[in-house]
Parts: sequence; C-alpha cells; structure tokens
Amino acid sequence: MMNVKELEAFRAFIESGSVTAAAERLHRTQPQIGRLLTSLEETVGFRLFDRVGRRLQPTPEGWRFYDDVERVMRDLQSLSRSAAHIRTGVSDHLRILVAPHVVGALVAGALAEVQARNPKLTAEVRARTRRDIETWIVKEKFDVGISVLPAESPFIEVELFLRNQAVVIMHHAHPLASREVIDLDALLDQPLILTHPRSLLRQSVESLYRERRKTPVVQFETTNGLTACELAAHGLGIAFADPFVALSVDTRNLCIRQFVPELPLEYGFIFPAGRSRPKSARDFTDAVRVTAARRLAELGLASS
Repeated sequence: MMNVKELEAFRAFIESGSVTAAAERLHRTQPQIGRLLTSLEETVGFRLFDRVGRRLQPTPEGWRFYDDVERVMRDLQSLSRSAAHIRTGVSDHLRILVAPHVVGALVAGALAEVQARNPKLTAEVRARTRRDIETWIVKEKFDVGISVLPAESPFIEVELFLRNQAVVIMHHAHPLASREVIDLDALLDQPLILTHPRSLLRQSVESLYRERRKTPVVQFETTNGLTACELAAHGLGIAFADPFVALSVDTRNLCIRQFVPELPLEYGFIFPAGRSRPKSARDFTDAVRVTAARRLAELGLASS
C-alpha cells in the first residue's frame, strides 16, 4: 500500500523537476527521495519514470498519476487545515473556485472587504478555467465558485448575480479608439484577436458575423482573454473581451469601448448542491456583488 511520504516525494519531484530540488523542498536527502520514488513505482505496478542518463523523466502514465496524487494531497492538506481550525476554534474558512481573471477583478477586493469586518476569516482561492468547469465541480471540494454561465450539473446549485456585456479592446492609438461606441460594421474588415473556438465569446462573435454573411479576420488566436487583451495592448489588433478580463490587465495602452449589438455575458455563484451555505460564503457573495458593480462603473458599464 502506498503511503503519504511516497506521494509527497512524487509530487515534490514532479513540481520541482528533479530529485535534488524535491529533496530540498521536503528537507530530505536525495537517496531518501530516490528510495521513496522507487517504492512508489513498485507499489503502483507501472513505470512512473524513464531513466535518461542520471535523470528521471515522468512517463505519460506518471503525469496521469500525478493529477490524482495532486488532488489527494490537496485534500489531505485541507483535512489537516480543517482539523487545525476545529482545534483552535476558527470556523470561518472559505474554499473559493474562480476563473483566473476574476481573482484580480472581483475576488481580491471582496475578500478584503469581508476580512475588514471579520479579521479571523481565512480562505483558499483556487483558479480554474471556465472550460474545465465540469471537472472541477465534481472533483474539488469548495464552498463557493464564480463562473461565466451557463453551468449545469446535478452536483451544483447556480445563482445568477450579474448580467453585463462584452467590450472591445484596442491600443489607444488605433484609428477606432476615438469612438465612444464600436459597432459591428466598423469591425467587419478589421484584423481581430479572438480566443479559442470553444470559448462562448468567440462563438457569439462568429454568430454575429455569420448573420452578415461575413467571416471574422482572425489575425491572432489565443487560449484565453487575458492574452488577447495583452496582444491588443501592443497594437496587434482588436479583441473582444469580458469586462472583468479587461480590468485584469495593464490598461495604460488600452482603450476599452462598448460594443453594439450587445454580446451578453452572465455570471453566477456556484454552490455544492444540497449543502448549507456558511455565513462567510454569504458575506463573500454580497461583497462580490458590490465589487462587481463598482468595477463595471469604472468602465462606464451598468450591471443588472
């Protein structure tokens, strides 16, 4: 049977990249780490590593195994933290799952507001991408999540808290930057920076172009909206973005403009189904609502 020390050594090796770094991280010797890794490999019954010279390289099976090991070790850490909170009388600990861009745009400010009223609050904030939502809903333990909707699963309850619309992002020297509002006609032949085809915003943009029997001129394609905004900031084209994504990047070289027709976006709080919601979660979601309205007002956008 595998033990926790073996799993710790394996995770440290994968995350640090070498036996030497894993040993330093766990305050052990290199031979100790080597023995733990060998023992784990014997226990699981398949190769976790390839020996390349004097180095170990994870096999594809090793990488797959790491995904589960990382989750188990995170749960063990959460369990230890929970025990410590019970032992010391701390009851206000929040586990929050959010898209990366929401951390800076909404979560940090909301947590600061809640902690100002409740200094004993502790929280664990985990960034997860929207396209992996079905996975993290099932696999991860959390008290509240924030995501662009739709999000459907029998394991969750969803509470809509915000309706807004996508904006157009460009370098401040772009010829269209002088306009207060950008319409579709102005963009039909402009080079665009779009996110991957699976993204909801990309699909909405392409739908608008199809209605005009046009195809977007995609100059650059990115895996996420943050990267699209960064490219736009360097004058590489025009990007469509969630306003909260736009608020998460350096805006010194950016112009953020309203777009018509509207491309609606909805945000929701996600809760585990069938579980009572702690007061700290309610305080947090209230603070997020206030923070969202304030941040959108900075862009001259109304929320509903």
